[in-house]
Amino acid sequence: MGDKKRKENSKFVFVFGKKNYKFMFIGLAFIALGFILMAGGGSDDPNVFNPEIFSWRRIRLAPTLVLIGFGIEMYAILLNPDKSKSKK
Repeated sequence: MGDKKRKENSKFVFVFGKKNYKFMFIGLAFIALGFILMAGGGSDDPNVFNPEIFSWRRIRLAPTLVLIGFGIEMYAILLNPDKSKSKK
């Protein structure tokens, strides 16, 4: 009987706040965009070298976007949503 009362009083609480989830979504978008920019550039014929593999987009831009995305993810996890609310 006490177990039933405990279930009624407990309410579902998210681990993170709304602000955390927004930053997580932004970080995932950066990571996904980075991996999309890294894709492609291969050659259909293995005997033909394609210098497009070493383009600025694949070597500099895409990994930078992925690292920024991981940084945003870490920030989103460490962000305290209760601290950011205005105190009245």
